[in-house]
Amino acid sequence: MDTSWSLYLMSGVYIAAGVAHFLFPRIYLRIMPPFIPFPRAAVYLSGILEIVLGAALLIPGSKTIALYGIMALLLLFLPVHAHMLQDKKAASGLPQWVLILRIPLQGLLIYWAYSYL
Repeated sequence: MDTSWSLYLMSGVYIAAGVAHFLFPRIYLRIMPPFIPFPRAAVYLSGILEIVLGAALLIPGSKTIALYGIMALLLLFLPVHAHMLQDKKAASGLPQWVLILRIPLQGLLIYWAYSYL
């Protein structure tokens, strides 16, 4: 797949998601599984990674590494989605069907990144 508007969209989505970690850290802390050490640091680190990887998508020499990084990050986020299904506080009042749909959505996001390799 060659560079198109959807690559710019992908970049914007990850940059915006990363910035949200800094604007709304409480939301991300609430959904963090209890087995993750240093949850605040994990929230900020994942935000930084999303921003850096999103921006790197637009740099020709780093696009491939960014795509692999995004796919890895999306896989690392799967325990968060599982935790939200099991913990009412982490679910933040979202309906169960929304929480369930978020898991295959991760697969679609991974495929979206993969399609640019």
